[in-house]
Amino acid sequence: MVLTPTERIRAAEEAVRELREALDGVGVVFPSLGVEGVSAAGTYGLPLVDLGRCNLDTALRLAAVLHERAHP
Repeated sequence: MVLTPTERIRAAEEAVRELREALDGVGVVFPSLGVEGVSAAGTYGLPLVDLGRCNLDTALRLAAVLHERAHP
């Protein structure tokens, strides 16, 4: 199945929304989380999700959450 450009953008925006909600649920916020613009403009594959930059505190909180989930 080939997605239209609009469907590609919507799929990427939905993925970003779901990821943001999941991260918020464990207290991790990536301020610049979003759809990567250049990949969204392409015609091949799905757009990329840009996690962006985060500060040291956010990186450590994310690492702690992932470690906790991997080793309950």
